Amino acid sequence: MQDILLLMQDPTAWIALVTLIVMEVVLGIDNLIFISILTNKLPPENRESARRIGIGLALVMRLALLGTVAWIVQLTTPVFTAFGHGYSWKDMILIAGGLFLVWKATKEIHHSVDPQDHEEDFITTTATTGFAAAIGQILLLDLVFSVDSIITAVGMTPHLPIMVVAVIVAVTVMLVASGPLARFIEKNPTIVMLALGFLLMIGTTLIAEGAGFHVPKGYIYAAMAFSALVEVLNMLSRRKRQRDKAAKAAK
Repeated sequence: MQDILLLMQDPTAWIALVTLIVMEVVLGIDNLIFISILTNKLPPENRESARRIGIGLALVMRLALLGTVAWIVQLTTPVFTAFGHGYSWKDMILIAGGLFLVWKATKEIHHSVDPQDHEEDFITTTATTGFAAAIGQILLLDLVFSVDSIITAVGMTPHLPIMVVAVIVAVTVMLVASGPLARFIEKNPTIVMLALGFLLMIGTTLIAEGAGFHVPKGYIYAAMAFSALVEVLNMLSRRKRQRDKAAKAAK
């Protein structure tokens, strides 16, 4: 308790906390896009509860991982070397998560482009997996992002209470934002394809990071922001054309 009171009086601790919260929220955008697309595949009555349960369990998992932070840090130790690069458990987790994202995004894009060919297969898959599978996939991907963000957090501050508060705040923001984002994606079909493109890019970035090629996150998020801005302009243009058509028809 005394240590926490001392931390609260330390300005550098507050700076570290704010920085970590911002970092966790930004890193959570990737996960939030995936959750929104995944839960929108469920029946409408199950979507909200799937998002809440998935994100709630993700919070529990992140806090549990923070409790083993000393072990998490050891995941950066190389296990084997291939092609001149030492691969650690962290690298292998990132590569596995990246491959999963690329596979999932490619599958969803294929279904969106040619839904008739896969309609029967899609219905069967939804019936056999459904709610539990959605929760499982949310937790699987959150595990990948959690390991990466916790290792980054350890490099920024040695204080566990700061990490815990940052994670709780960031996951709370995800919980609040998940519903509006999912509904926005559902109402704007073209956003779905853009979001799947984001997932492909994020998955490729995770694979590159795991293989030892550092990709500055600023470039990734700048590209995502620019693409989103272009899509917003397209949406505004389409709505203006629709209003013009409605006005002409009314005359």
